Amino acid sequence: MPEAAETISASRATEAKQKVAYMMSRFPKITETFILYEMLAVQQQGVPVEVYPLRREKTNVVHPEAVPFVERAHFIPYISKDILQAHLHYALRRPRAYFGALGALLRENLGSRRYLIGALGLFPKAVYFAQRMSEDGVSHIHAHFASHPAAAAYVIHRLTGIPYSFTAHGSDLHRDRHMLAEKVAHAALVVPISNYNREIILQECHGRFGDKVTVIHCGVDVSVFQPRTEPTPHERGQAPFSILCIGTLHEVKGQQYLIDACRALAEQGVTVACHFAGDGPDEEALTQRAAAAGLAEQMHFHGRLTREQVVDLLHQADVVVAPSVPSSDGRREGIPVALMEAMGAGVPVIGSDLSGIPELIEDGVSGLLAPPGNVQAIAHALYRLIQQPELRHQFGQAGRQKVMQEFDLYKNAEILASCFTEDTYDAAA
Repeated sequence: MPEAAETISASRATEAKQKVAYMMSRFPKITETFILYEMLAVQQQGVPVEVYPLRREKTNVVHPEAVPFVERAHFIPYISKDILQAHLHYALRRPRAYFGALGALLRENLGSRRYLIGALGLFPKAVYFAQRMSEDGVSHIHAHFASHPAAAAYVIHRLTGIPYSFTAHGSDLHRDRHMLAEKVAHAALVVPISNYNREIILQECHGRFGDKVTVIHCGVDVSVFQPRTEPTPHERGQAPFSILCIGTLHEVKGQQYLIDACRALAEQGVTVACHFAGDGPDEEALTQRAAAAGLAEQMHFHGRLTREQVVDLLHQADVVVAPSVPSSDGRREGIPVALMEAMGAGVPVIGSDLSGIPELIEDGVSGLLAPPGNVQAIAHALYRLIQQPELRHQFGQAGRQKVMQEFDLYKNAEILASCFTEDTYDAAA
């Protein structure tokens, strides 16, 4: 618990120019557009945002909007003179807070070797960030993901008293919940992206802290993701039915089941073209799977794409499919932002009946749901949409309405920004 001498005063928490520090595992990560555009939307609410990543992402593809954040982001190595000085500062001047935070990381993560190593790895940077945030006048910390970023925010709070919040997405709640209750207990606000996630958090906390666990959906910019103005190439009779799947090529995204569903359609004499936007560890396995199914010419892998390139593909797509599944290493989707983007663009969607996805897709109303990993169900859903253009149109309209009502980036960022600036949290919690 922070010592009174360094707690945040109520007046500081309500300054007109309150500065929020965003924390994430890696930046700039091309697949985490939801963090980038949320930061931009929060800034539009008049709240200055600074970026404190735990690691710098190695990438050749960066969204143009991320460049200003990259240029001023606080990237630091794991060890440096500044880090050592920060540790000496807190170990000598605030030993109770310093060793208390370190002890909590050790105690709460003993049950997981992986998370214990990760926690010890983030501690040096978190201590440095604590000193830097205090010097820079940061008045609130918001971490994305309930895992290491939230742990770093917890350490900084213990050292400085700066209040923190964190957004809980999907895999961060399913792979390992070590320390989750401790992070929630000290947080000013906890933001699950779905009611499904909220129930997981409350269960882990044995029903406590419900007043600070508030669902705020991730959102998309509906002015960017707008319905196309012309028929798709398929609708014009110029190309096969076009399927789009957006996301990292990883087991948790379930692309292998989509390829198998396309093979099932081909066996029934139905030809489709399937486009994959994204890269990842399973790319080679997926291309080999497509070739083995005799579908190499129908499967198109586009690699990493910017938001503008994704919009272009959406306008050519007849359906977007997100066949998410729980992975063998415990990962699980929250609510795929790719589905929000597609629905915002008026493209019909097929998703998995998993996690918080049914909170976005109402089966048979704004899209179709299939049991995770069920190839025949995915193939049947695709066949329905191929055969019923009026149903595609109905789902496209209903999907956009759903996103505009509940998953609008700016509406939800306004709610989040107001939470950052409200004088409602106890900085010494």
